[in-house]
Amino acid sequence: MYAVASTATTATGGTVVEDLGGRLRYVRELHKLSQRELAKRVGVANSTISLIEANKSNPSVGALKRILDGIPVSLADFFAIVPVPPRKAFYRADELVEIGKGPISFRLVGESLFGRSLQILKECYQPGADTGVIPLEHDGEEGGIVLSGRLEVTVGAERCILGPGDGYYFESRRPHRFRCVGPVPCEVVSACTPPTF
Repeated sequence: MYAVASTATTATGGTVVEDLGGRLRYVRELHKLSQRELAKRVGVANSTISLIEANKSNPSVGALKRILDGIPVSLADFFAIVPVPPRKAFYRADELVEIGKGPISFRLVGESLFGRSLQILKECYQPGADTGVIPLEHDGEEGGIVLSGRLEVTVGAERCILGPGDGYYFESRRPHRFRCVGPVPCEVVSACTPPTF
């Protein structure tokens, strides 16, 4: 959690607590810049950036604009960005986010894919459920392991029926399709990078 460093005035004249240092660190890291790189770009000492981010120094508007020009981001955009809170590392079964309803359930590990490079899903296919006659194609790679039931996986001209413990892994640009075969639902844990949902 960030410390409080400064306040901003609202349109009604009230004040809002503003974490300038945490916001600067967030924007700098979002643009993949180290404190040293940013300081060099704008011609200030590395310690200046460090002190601002630690909320131990409160820059003037002019100094802040000069620093933001090195990222580059405008003052308006800087104050419009809402830093994302630290992400959780662990998720209980009831915290997985349902992103598909119907004969195929896709439950996402993590509350959001924003800023992530990996997507993990717990998938459940009802008997006969199918991803569609038109094969899926997208950038990236994907893989998965069947937990229960039987899953027919088609990748290009290859087709295989997988059972519990069997897995798949392929480049997602290859046309692919998934279908539950057999009388019971099929459960799969899959991963895809970059995220596709």
